[in-house]
Amino acid sequence: MTRQAQVHRLAMAGPSDVAPIARLIEAGEIDPARIVAVLGKTEGNGCVNDFTRGYAVQSLRAMLAEHLPAEALARLPMVMSGGTEGGLSPHWIVLSETDGSAPGADLALAFAATITRALTPDEIGRSAQVALVRAGVEEAMAKAGITRAEDVHFVQIKCPLLTAERTLAVGGHVVTTSMLKSMGLSRGASALGVGQALGEIGTLTDADIGVNFDLWSARASASPGIELMACEIVVMGQSAAWSGPLRIAHGVMQDAIDAPSVAALLGLAAPGAPLQSAPDRAIALLAKAEASASGLIRGARHTMLEDSDLSSTRHARGFVGGLLAGLIGHTELFVSGGAEHQGPDGGGPVALIYSRSPEVAPA
Repeated sequence: MTRQAQVHRLAMAGPSDVAPIARLIEAGEIDPARIVAVLGKTEGNGCVNDFTRGYAVQSLRAMLAEHLPAEALARLPMVMSGGTEGGLSPHWIVLSETDGSAPGADLALAFAATITRALTPDEIGRSAQVALVRAGVEEAMAKAGITRAEDVHFVQIKCPLLTAERTLAVGGHVVTTSMLKSMGLSRGASALGVGQALGEIGTLTDADIGVNFDLWSARASASPGIELMACEIVVMGQSAAWSGPLRIAHGVMQDAIDAPSVAALLGLAAPGAPLQSAPDRAIALLAKAEASASGLIRGARHTMLEDSDLSSTRHARGFVGGLLAGLIGHTELFVSGGAEHQGPDGGGPVALIYSRSPEVAPA
């Protein structure tokens, strides 16, 4: 007997709207005991003071507490990414498993998750965080039955950030006193941990984090939040130990308008079909987005880094989200801003969960 992946992409009317998930549980379509992780895009600002992420987690925990014991809830990653700028739509992505049939000739979608111990504030954005994430990715790969690094296609991480209170708790011995900058350093350290676990990156020091952008992972996506101090790690890939029609593939956008890289992924879901023609087979699209540090996109100036009102991560999410929506044909896209050590400068990893069977569509 194998495991079979289930992926439900569900609309979210607001951070407290867990009703779509509850309905699938009540209908028996999702076994709450076999939920591996829940991802969500919430409609806050995606910055330090975005409390929609915590609100969504609180709402989700309250609903799932009716079905799961406290210890199971504590082990369940709930990865909320704030920011639905432009036309991006708030939504949930529920990753769960069920019993599968005998394994086929192809590898099938596989995933597993783990939660690290809580970091201390002085570990955030430093080598200690890199090491914790590296070990966590390796643990999740083993749990998923993914034996080869090349079969990992996306690693989604929720990581902590610094606040004034956390900084004071360790006497100010932190990587930065800028709360906003701590988000980027935490993202970067998490991504480097993924890169080391997957053999993309070798040894490094604290001095590399947030500085040496020649070091990057093609499969890491990290999103920081004020609502946690651990790193929640969700590894998505393919394994012969899983069955079913779902698959996953990844690519790397070389810049914010690299539509061909995304179109190539969408072609896996519906070979030879025109763009936007098979949104039901493209179950979930996950991507990183950031403003290029050069201030240029293919030689033309952008102003995302110069806006004093909006963080560049917000601009990047809206900009890249529009491009992706135009390619896939819907707006429920998991676009996460800030891509330090996640793909090349101004670009970022992108992954597609898709079905090889036309009848399988997101709930």
